[in-house]
Amino acid sequence: MGAVPPRPAPRLRQKRLRPPRLRGLPISRLLPNMLTMLNLASGMTGIRFAMEGKWKEAVLAIAVGALFDLLDGYIARMLNAQSKFGEELDSLSDVVSFGVAPAMILYLWALADARTFGWMAALVMGVCAALRLARFNTMLGAAEKPPFAYNYFTGVPAPAGAFLALLPLIATLEVGEGWFDSPVLVVPWTVGVAGLMISAIPTFSLKGLRIPQRYVVFLLLGVGMTAAAMVSAPWATLTVVGLAYLASIPFSAKRYRTLAMEAARLKGEPGEGETVAPEADTAASAGKAGPAV
Repeated sequence: MGAVPPRPAPRLRQKRLRPPRLRGLPISRLLPNMLTMLNLASGMTGIRFAMEGKWKEAVLAIAVGALFDLLDGYIARMLNAQSKFGEELDSLSDVVSFGVAPAMILYLWALADARTFGWMAALVMGVCAALRLARFNTMLGAAEKPPFAYNYFTGVPAPAGAFLALLPLIATLEVGEGWFDSPVLVVPWTVGVAGLMISAIPTFSLKGLRIPQRYVVFLLLGVGMTAAAMVSAPWATLTVVGLAYLASIPFSAKRYRTLAMEAARLKGEPGEGETVAPEADTAASAGKAGPAV
């Protein structure tokens, strides 16, 4: 019987050296915050243009800030990147871009000629924007609202308020000086818009709007015509859009009251005098939960 061959010595398994994992946040989760900071930078840049007397550029800077404010909320929800930090950063940026910046632009443009009253109007604009955003933050996670209330804002949203406040300046860029640049007009206009921002008037929100199939073609046609008008006569188009938005506020309040009474009737409750707080929000158009880190 032959001798058993010796077993080969076991080979020592060498551990693979893996590179250490990178710690930190992916760029996709930081993108909403980047857009929020661009919103803030746009508002501050608008103030700089106003100090240099560049009124067209100042208005465009606020418009660009509103676009960034719209995008950061949508992208935050798409990427599931909401956080408390993002909510607070967005609110603070909106106070500057849609409260302080428009107030300073109006003050440097026309309100300064009214001296104390002009400065008071600018202060009211900035303070009301801060109060609106503070109210929005405190209403997050509040009591559940009826479904129809989510299609309305409480008062005029901050970006829309900034746009309405700048409407006399926008109209002046179209028709020239001597019509809408008088402090006698601009002072009460600024205070009135600031009051709309902190009011409890329900205003339409586009985030929950559903377009019937038969109206889609007409909607797209209207968007195309508006885009063409913006290219050929931007300031006149913006003026018409602002006036149309103002005209829609009484209709939104009436429609909201009708829906509230109908909801109360279906529940078997008295509808007269009953009010349900609509959703408070910051953006035209976004209803966002805030971008995240």
